Amino acid sequence: MTKTTPYLGIPDSALETFPKGLLTKEEIRAIALFKMRLSPDSIVWDVGAGSGSLALEAALIVYRGHVYAIERRAEAIAALRRNLHRFPRPNITVVEGEAPEALAYLPHPDAVFVGGSGGHLPGILQCAAQSLRPKGRIVVDLATLENLELACSTFSQLGMPYQIVLAQVARSRRLGDLTAFQGLNPVFILSAWREKG
Repeated sequence: MTKTTPYLGIPDSALETFPKGLLTKEEIRAIALFKMRLSPDSIVWDVGAGSGSLALEAALIVYRGHVYAIERRAEAIAALRRNLHRFPRPNITVVEGEAPEALAYLPHPDAVFVGGSGGHLPGILQCAAQSLRPKGRIVVDLATLENLELACSTFSQLGMPYQIVLAQVARSRRLGDLTAFQGLNPVFILSAWREKG
């Protein structure tokens, strides 16, 4: 029987991306969503949403809440809208613009995911921290040591405790009659939170 209803766990291959192949990979999405500590009523910002892979998954969890997918690149927004057409989520709003300016008038979030920053990481984290609701969480995916150091420094200045997870994922692939593994790029998943609600 073919599954036609929305589901959690969209394969990477089912999503359009821009640039091609650039998205938060499904294994990393699973960890990031867990670290965001979402509830059905959560308000979520997905900053640098790209093709919307995380926003689509988060929207199912926050079915009484709302997800704001913020993206600045026209080609990525087009891919995001095509993915929304393929996987309809009435509780996702696409916000076209550059963060942190595009975040100014959004509802206060319970959770913020930063998948891309366009070179404005400290400003985005500061804006997110100022807007975050009590007991809220910010989760950032980072591919470089320099951005990890920048994000950690920003959270320290903001007085927010944080935890870093290094995710190193390898997927199996056929090698003739044998099975080998191909590694994906390692990703730092940095989560920060408010200690007091």
